[in-house]
Amino acid sequence: MSHTLSRPRDLRNHLEHARMGFYQWAIVACAVILNANDGYDVAAMSFVSVHVEEEFALSGSELGTVISATLIGMAIGAFAIGRLADIVGRRWTVIGSAVVSTVGMFLAASSTDVLQLGIWRVLTGLGVGGILASITVLTSEFSSRRWRGMAIGLYTAGYGVGAFLGGIAANSLEASYGWRSIFLVGASASVLVVIALIVVVPESVQFLVTRRPAYADRELRRIARRVGFDPERSSLAHMTDLPAEAPKSRLADLFRGRLLLITLLLWLAFFTVMFGFYFVNSWTPRLMVEAGMTAEQGVVIGMALAIGGAVGSVLYGAVAVRFNQESVLIAFLLLSAATIVALVVSTPFLALAFVLGVATGMLVNGCVAGLYSVAPARYGALTRATGVGSALAVGRIGAIFAPIAGGALLDLGWTNVALYSSTAVLLVLGAVAVTVLRRVPEAADA
Repeated sequence: MSHTLSRPRDLRNHLEHARMGFYQWAIVACAVILNANDGYDVAAMSFVSVHVEEEFALSGSELGTVISATLIGMAIGAFAIGRLADIVGRRWTVIGSAVVSTVGMFLAASSTDVLQLGIWRVLTGLGVGGILASITVLTSEFSSRRWRGMAIGLYTAGYGVGAFLGGIAANSLEASYGWRSIFLVGASASVLVVIALIVVVPESVQFLVTRRPAYADRELRRIARRVGFDPERSSLAHMTDLPAEAPKSRLADLFRGRLLLITLLLWLAFFTVMFGFYFVNSWTPRLMVEAGMTAEQGVVIGMALAIGGAVGSVLYGAVAVRFNQESVLIAFLLLSAATIVALVVSTPFLALAFVLGVATGMLVNGCVAGLYSVAPARYGALTRATGVGSALAVGRIGAIFAPIAGGALLDLGWTNVALYSSTAVLLVLGAVAVTVLRRVPEAADA
């Protein structure tokens, strides 16, 4: 056994190389639950959209704006709150964002007109965006190098689980208690999640080391005890590679030197992948009907995407444990492009379309897991939450643009094959971006 593994030089080295313990997996579990909350919330809005449209007498474009409101909030939250996390810390940013999201869901249930609903959906999105920017970083930092891909894969799988639970809630509650009950149930569950976060989630070790708040040594010792490392060797004094004074974090640092190329490549990859993910998931049931299926069959294909999505991120994590994460991501991107085209030409055959729907959902969701796994490792501790938050914000722009672009192109007469093929081309472009990223050395303190 190597000297590094037998006696880690400090807490950071221990987290990177030692076997993951129960506490670290508990942090991953919190991340899964948080992402499930995201999936529940987004899916719930789509499930109740018909009743919202009827109650408020909305046009199609007005309803589309309300559905996009959460995604707009997520984009703003991922960027702005991700930046805040690099200043005040990841722990309270995650907890505070979860509180904001919970309040937004409660208020959405009390909406008396569409303007109120839209505002509260933006507020919910702000919280969810802040959660994603920070919890992604925490999950990465508290996972060992060996199991990081699996941990991020499990975290990403939470979205599909939450969406599935949203569907169950809608089918069980909406007819008897109305569409507002779906948000009340989600908000009530979120209260329990906030309590779990306060109990379980620690501050980022990298944040404590680089920003050095007054409580740093106390928190480092507490984390060390929980992960099985010697607390007496966990203070800042034992971090032998610290600079003379804590460096300052600036947004402009994302665009200096090598990080400029890394940031732009990650932005391109996030935009293309999130566009593909949200286009496929939001338009497929509708476009399957356009291709000649019944409405029920279109829903079946939509369910196939969800089933595949829940598996895909875990599959990515399992493969990434054995192979280079960026290489696995490139393979998933290229295979996603191929299955998307195959899906759209398989519509005359329901069974085949279902199988390809599962495969498409699995691979596209695996691409999202791959980006969540790759992005944090590309930034140093000082700019990590800002870098990941900005990439998530760009990804959310792709997510917002996908449903709008799909509708506009349909109005212009684009065929299903043209729509899905164009999405496949975007995923290939994402694969090119990751291929170039592989050749760029990591940041010095990443």
